[in-house]
Amino acid sequence: MDQVSSFFSWLFGTRQGAIVLVLGGIVFFLIIAFVLERRTRQIYKEHEKSEDDFTLFDDDEDGWSDFEDDNK
Repeated sequence: MDQVSSFFSWLFGTRQGAIVLVLGGIVFFLIIAFVLERRTRQIYKEHEKSEDDFTLFDDDEDGWSDFEDDNK
């Protein structure tokens, strides 16, 4: 039990422990993001756009519609 106590006191009480804590958190969340991204790509496959696909943006225009003269 003394070893666990000394580990936590090193982890939260020293500069090296804090650096390990921060870097460990970054690596942890990178792994989570990687796994979730792979699962999302497996569920939602990329496909060609068809007429029935819903979009929030109008992809038919050649630029900003309000500033069409500025985009030339």
